[in-house]
Amino acid sequence: MSVDEATGRTEQVTSDTDSPAWLPPVSVVIATRERPELLRRAVQAVLDQEYAGPIECVVVFDQAPMDASLVSGTLDAPRRVMVVPNTRTPGLAGARNSGIDASTGELVAFCDDDDEWLPQKLRIQVAYLAASGADVAVSGIEVHYDQKVIPRVPRVEDLSLAKLARRRIMEAHPSTVVVRAEALRERIGLVDEEIPGSYGEDFDWILRAAQAGPIAVVERPLVKVMWGQQSFFNRRWETIIESIDYGLAKHPILSADPRGLARLQGRKAFAYAALGQSRNALAWAARTIRLSWREQRAYVAIVVALRIVSADRALRLAHSVGRGI
Repeated sequence: MSVDEATGRTEQVTSDTDSPAWLPPVSVVIATRERPELLRRAVQAVLDQEYAGPIECVVVFDQAPMDASLVSGTLDAPRRVMVVPNTRTPGLAGARNSGIDASTGELVAFCDDDDEWLPQKLRIQVAYLAASGADVAVSGIEVHYDQKVIPRVPRVEDLSLAKLARRRIMEAHPSTVVVRAEALRERIGLVDEEIPGSYGEDFDWILRAAQAGPIAVVERPLVKVMWGQQSFFNRRWETIIESIDYGLAKHPILSADPRGLARLQGRKAFAYAALGQSRNALAWAARTIRLSWREQRAYVAIVVALRIVSADRALRLAHSVGRGI
């Protein structure tokens, strides 16, 4: 696989069965809070990777007691698990950064505590990074929700800065990210702990990664993403509104594309509707439709604001087809 310098496209020249000659140590950061059974499944999937290089799994406990029983392996073991507390800002962003601080690998990867890596994930993505020279690699996902499995796979062109600004590519889920540690710490930067409630921290980070250089894309699912579990945010709609405003102020490119701005305003309209603030919801829905009549979130916000359907029902319907609002 190689990166076309003119277009930034990543062209596949390796096969999925290739074992990379480059086998750098990988640190996998898993932030968690009181989900022991899901966490153990996520950790085990990391330890079961087919990748032949060293892997350390850094489990970060955010606002919760650490489970020392997870610890395994010595410092020089090919597979080891360490547990650390979140010593930064409480929440997901601070927890991920605490894990990065504790990591020693040449590559850093992330996994949510309710997700599960497929066995070939690291082997394939490290090969892509080696062949492309990119700093970051992502892959597709399998969305698991209500006994349904829905594949969501990003295309190479989806990970350009312009496409990301127009549409948050949820297929490039944070649990798919593998990044060179040097680029993470120096060129891209750590997770932004100033984002209200850490909501959308993954989108903020992938925008910065795309600004720093091309992103290698494995156009196949390599992670099982479990939707419908209790999240760090628990549908805190006021925080979602604040984080949308924060992102718009931080990234001017988000306001430059009418359809991209409509997407964010549609989410804001839905959040107001979920809060029961019908007047605000309808006002933001109208602004959204003026920007882009195609933005479906505006119409969903309207029916929720008018109490035709509940916010929870609308979310369940979106999740049932592998999407969010």
